[in-house]
Amino acid sequence: MAAPPVSLTSARQTERRVAWLILLFGILFSAVAAILHNLRWAGGLLIGSILAWLNFRWLKQGMDALVAASQAQSGVAQPHVPVGAYFRVLFRYALIALTVYVIFILLKVPLASMVVGLCAVGPAVIAASVYEVAKPRSSGK
Repeated sequence: MAAPPVSLTSARQTERRVAWLILLFGILFSAVAAILHNLRWAGGLLIGSILAWLNFRWLKQGMDALVAASQAQSGVAQPHVPVGAYFRVLFRYALIALTVYVIFILLKVPLASMVVGLCAVGPAVIAASVYEVAKPRSSGK
């Protein structure tokens, strides 16, 4: 039995859910570190999760642009991918790396805490996926 097709609105809702869950997990991780009296780690976790959220949003925007370009060129033998799309992908990672470096150097925030904060996307995606699997489906009848 084939799985029912996923609607575009359902996919958009899941994307929004992942985005706010990234921030929620970052805030929770940061609060735990602050409660444990490690304010530098709390700051690094919060900074990392905010950067993870920005990265997720930029990735979504980049993918939306690629989908729009591919749909506009459907039926073309050699579709053209805009150079700006490649630039945005590379620029996103360079901007995050530069931000982490500057924060590490200027604010003396532990690098490992920011990296762990960047990993907030993992629990967010897992939580959103579990929700999607566990939520009741309405029948279209």
